[in-house]
Amino acid sequence: MENEKRVPAVLCLHPTDNTVGHKVVVGLGGRENRNYAEELAEQGYVTLAPSYPLLANYQPDVHALGWESGTLKAVWDNMRGLDLLESLPYVDSRNGFGAIGHSLGGHNAIYTAVLDSRVSVVVSSCGFDSFTDYYNGDPKNWVLERGWCQTRYMPRLADYQNRLDEIPFDFTELIGALAPRRVFVSAPQQDSNFQMASVQKIVVEADRIYALYNRTGYLQAVHPDCPHDFPDESRKQAYAVIAKTLVVPHHL
Repeated sequence: MENEKRVPAVLCLHPTDNTVGHKVVVGLGGRENRNYAEELAEQGYVTLAPSYPLLANYQPDVHALGWESGTLKAVWDNMRGLDLLESLPYVDSRNGFGAIGHSLGGHNAIYTAVLDSRVSVVVSSCGFDSFTDYYNGDPKNWVLERGWCQTRYMPRLADYQNRLDEIPFDFTELIGALAPRRVFVSAPQQDSNFQMASVQKIVVEADRIYALYNRTGYLQAVHPDCPHDFPDESRKQAYAVIAKTLVVPHHL
């Protein structure tokens, strides 16, 4: 197929949903502000919405498959999704792919992009704050099957209870590792999961890496006045950032 007949593609990674899972991002979950796969498809993108391990009807035995981390199993699945997108005759992968997600999907998009350079633009809504700031560092969240230490995330982080500053990486390094790619972060003012002030500090520090590439403005953060949500205005801003890297042909 001729290149002008191809369109770019975006991985649309779903938030925590133990009922419909990935279907929420295609508009089948009955929840507002989560249907970004549907909206991006309407704008002309090919969208792929993979399931996240150990949610809804996707229940792989991650340990039997050789994984200690559900986070990395998800990244592996997402990378295989990119392989699929590359193989499709109607997908234009010349400028890479997008990755967008809310909450669980927000950090899933970051982890995937860090480990796969084919992701050329990243959107993370309500996806992170610093590990040391997570729920103010309360030790009760740093035990197996709580918070980040659940099987579907990174259970070995429980080893760092009461010494969170010794975790060998944090989101400052992860976001910095995405430079010079475009990254859009939506961190609401009233988010009770991830603290806006912590996100702001991370963005300021990571932006120093972007400055080394002379990419001022490629790391962008907004702070809507809402709780843990991905409101209309933030989604519109996110789609505009994606469109700067992945352009849908006007004739479609």
